[in-house]
Amino acid sequence: MTNYLLKRAYSPAEASDGYRVYIDRLWPRGLSHETFQYDLWEKEISPSTELREWFHAAGDAAWPQFEKRYTEELAANPIMPKFIAELSQHRTVTLLYSSHDETHNNAIVLRDYIIAHQKENPD
Repeated sequence: MTNYLLKRAYSPAEASDGYRVYIDRLWPRGLSHETFQYDLWEKEISPSTELREWFHAAGDAAWPQFEKRYTEELAANPIMPKFIAELSQHRTVTLLYSSHDETHNNAIVLRDYIIAHQKENPD
C-alpha cells in the first residue's frame, strides 16, 4: 500500500519523500527548474483555472464547496485511473503543492481522492 505525504514545493527535498509529484497547474513562483526536485509534474489533475480562481477569491469559508467541486472534477478527469495506477507503483509518494495554506489546499483533496479510489496491488 502506498503511503501518501503532503509537502509544500518550497520545502527541501528529503530521501523520505519517495516519489515526488508536483500537482499544481502553475510553476511554483521563485523556484528554478534546475533546483526544484520532482519526479512528475501532472498539471492535468490540478483544479481547473475557474475553480482555483473562485476559491482564492472566496477564501477558506468556501472550503467545503471547493472540496466538493474539485472532487467532482477529479471524478470526471479521464487520466485519473492511470495516474492513480502510476502512484500505486511506489511505496511513498509526496504530493507537492505551492499554497501557503497547509490545511486548505488541493493536495489534501487529491490525496483523499486517490486513497479512496486506489486499487490494492497484489504482491
